[in-house]
Parts: sequence; structure tokens; C-alpha cells
Amino acid sequence: AHEGRIHLVGGLLGEGGRVVGVPDRHIAYDPSTGESATLASLPTRRHHPHAVDHKGKLYLVGGFGSDPDRVTWIMRTDTLVYDDATNAWSMLVAASEPHAEVVATSLGDRIHVVGGRRPKAAANAAYGDHEDVDRHLVFDPAGNAWSRAAPALSARNSAAGAVIGGLWHVAGGRSVAGGPTDAHEVYDPKEDRWRSAAPMPKGSGAGGNAAAAVNGKLYVFGGEYFDNGGRVHPEVWIYDPKADAWTGTVPMPTPRHGLGA
Repeated sequence: AHEGRIHLVGGLLGEGGRVVGVPDRHIAYDPSTGESATLASLPTRRHHPHAVDHKGKLYLVGGFGSDPDRVTWIMRTDTLVYDDATNAWSMLVAASEPHAEVVATSLGDRIHVVGGRRPKAAANAAYGDHEDVDRHLVFDPAGNAWSRAAPALSARNSAAGAVIGGLWHVAGGRSVAGGPTDAHEVYDPKEDRWRSAAPMPKGSGAGGNAAAAVNGKLYVFGGEYFDNGGRVHPEVWIYDPKADAWTGTVPMPTPRHGLGA
């Protein structure tokens, strides 16, 4: 969500149930009118990028680039910012290392990026070239600089999170080695410290889930897992920080993963 519209940037193109390409497309949807607009394209094709609204500007960090003739997983270090007035993307300083399938958020005067994956060695073109990490990167837009903060308590990718009362909640996700996780970790930027909170209900952890904070509570939507044939979740869970407890609510009409909230 940015300046009253929902921005969709990059991703994977599907056709006939198959992934057929990677776009450089940038679309903004206005909920008040129901209308969509095609905006300035990204400088390069990108899937799994992370868009963050921070102090009135739209930033895009990391993700995977792709060859034009096939879908590849070339993890990137790019940091981009979108100018609403000129309808153009600009390149900022790159991150210290490639990152993708992270959780990213605006927290105070910086953008925080935690977890996800990075290349295991020199290879950086296939999904199997990457490993899960607990790494925590921080971007300072005012200084156009990246730094590091306290690593997460666990290594995982494709989790989801939101900020409540100045604390950053990160829930769910998965690891390649361990599969889906119910882990729920909370970051305090004043102490630069992570703590464990009540885990998601057993079996509800999944990769590619989505989260949002409303009225002081964390809502987590959907996700997928691959074990035992795999499943995409329709469930919606609500976390109350005051009670340190999760409850279920009405599920989504259709199971979904790789969604936004």
C-alpha cells in the first residue's frame, strides 16, 4: 500500500497453470475507484521483489532477476525507489549481499530486511543455489547506506510480518531443510534484540503467507507447504500481543499463497 493505492511490482507470469515468464510490470490499483493504472516499468525483470512504503516513498529491494527467454533465480542486491511525480524508478546503493524471499518493513527511520535466502556459493541462477539465513539487513534512505542488525532467532524464508507498537512481528515461513515453521519472533529496534512469542497454531506455519496489523493485532493469511504432497492454506489467524495468543477466524474463500496483505 502506497499513497492510497496498492502497487504490484514484478512477479511471475502464469498461463495454463504453468509459470511462463517474469515481467518488469508495475501496476497500481485504487480501491476507492476500482481502477488500475500501468506505471513505469522496472529497469529489469524481477520476481519475488519486496516493495516497502517508507515515509511517503515506495522502495523495492532484492528479489530475483531472470533471463529474458526462461525463468531463472538470479538473486539481486538492488535497491530501487519510485518517484510518483515523474513516474520513474531510480537506483540507490546496493545491499551488501543478495537477498530474496525475506520479510521487509518500514520501522522508524529505516527499512529492515530479515531472513530469506542467499547464494550458498558462486552459483546464483537456480532455486537450489540458495540457502536459508537468519541475516538482518537495514537500509537508511536518508544516508543511502546499508548496515546490519541483530540476526533473527531462526533461519527461514517466505515468512510474513508487520509492526505493532514499534515492535516487528515475523511469523510462519519455511526452511528448505525443515519445511514449514510455526515460529513467531518479535524484534525490538530500541534494544536491537529478537524474542520468541507464542508460535502460530500447530500446523499453520507455511511459506508464502501474508500478514498485516490492524487495531493492534497481527493477521496472518494463507501460505503453502510441500511435505506429504503439499497444501495451500485458506486459514486466517489473529495474534493478540496483550494475551500472547492466537485465534482463528473465518477462512479466505479460496486457499492462497504468494499473496500480499
